[in-house]
Order: sequence, then structure tokens, then C-alpha cells
Amino acid sequence: MSQDPLLDRWSAVDHYLGHLLLPSDPALDSAVAASDAAGLPAIQVSPLQGRLLAILVAAQGARRILEIGTLGGYSTIWLARALPPDGQVITLELNPTHAAVARANVVQAGLGDRVEVRVGPALDSLRALIAEGRGPFDFIFIDADKTGYPEYFALALRLSRRGTMIIADNVVRDGAVADPDSTDANVLAVRQLNDMMANEPRVTATVLQTVGVKGYDGFAVALVNS
Repeated sequence: MSQDPLLDRWSAVDHYLGHLLLPSDPALDSAVAASDAAGLPAIQVSPLQGRLLAILVAAQGARRILEIGTLGGYSTIWLARALPPDGQVITLELNPTHAAVARANVVQAGLGDRVEVRVGPALDSLRALIAEGRGPFDFIFIDADKTGYPEYFALALRLSRRGTMIIADNVVRDGAVADPDSTDANVLAVRQLNDMMANEPRVTATVLQTVGVKGYDGFAVALVNS
């Protein structure tokens, strides 16, 4: 039990739904355990959120996925599993230690042939993908440093096509995103992202607030129209 009764309630519901809808998964459990053992922060998406990402990928019929922010590969596994056998995830990670843990977790999950982990600053990796002509991607998941979100979104658009879905995690910031006087760099960057989506004619976008074991936050969802 925490000191926050709301968090306790949200977590209880998450646990109930997780036990009901998500069977035991050794590969995902192993990925979390390996990440914990390596000292990675426990900031990966929740199991229910991972299932949501997989459902969206499958419903879209995606074959090429770009993930910005790998951490230990937990969300990467969810994304890669939703692909057809010839699909591919390219995932970008700044920290070499995190990338090594992610690669091992992906291989352990039997998905090594579907996932490419690129190490380095995400902006450099994104520009390299553009230069290599690696786009367009069908599905793009942004879950990295929040201050980079505006630039990540701008470059993600360059790697998109009509019908690409772009999802950004952690965009509500415990409600702080609604504070126009905030001086928090993460909040300011997310507010800039929201302004970009609102004023970008090439996308239709929404933001959904979420609660659960990860607390109070939310997803931005943008569909590229042209």
C-alpha cells in the first residue's frame, strides 16, 4: 500500500484487469526481471498498456515500426510480437547499457530477427534513418526524454506516410500539462508537442488521460492524414 489512496485504487484495478486479460508471460516477466537486475528504472509501459500498443499495431496491419526510447525492450517485445513474420521494429536507445539489456531480452523472447536496436542520440538516429531512406514507418511509438518530444515528433512526420499512427507516452505529467505557468522543462516540451499536433494539418490527434500502476499520465495519439 502507498500513501496515496487513489494510486492504490488505480493499481488494484490494473492488477485485476491484468490477471483477467493477460496470461502469464515468461518472456515479458524475464525482460522486467533482467531490467531490474541491471538497474534500469522501472518506467516501462504497464502490461495493459503494452497490450494496447500490440492491439493497435495488429489492427493497423503495421509491418514497419519505429520506437523512440527502448529502455529494456519491454514495449519493444509487445510491438514486435504484433507484427507479421516479415515485419520489423527499429528501436532507438541513447544508453548503451540499456540497449544491451534490450537486445538480450528481445533475443530471449525469440524476436531477434524482427528488432534492430540503434544506439546513440535519438535525433542523430532519426536523421540517419531519413538519410538512409528507411521510412516510411506504419507505426511510431515515442517514449523517451520528454524535452525531445517536439523534435522527435517533427522528424517522425518525415518518416511517416498517410495512415501512419504516432503515439507519444507520458504527455499528461500528473496533470501538470494543463498548467500554463509551469516552468518544468518536461511539461513545457509536452505542451509544445500538443501545440504542434493541434496546428499540424497533416495529422488528426487526441490525448487520452490514463491511470494505473504507473500513476496519472496519458498518451497522445496522432494519425497522419497526408
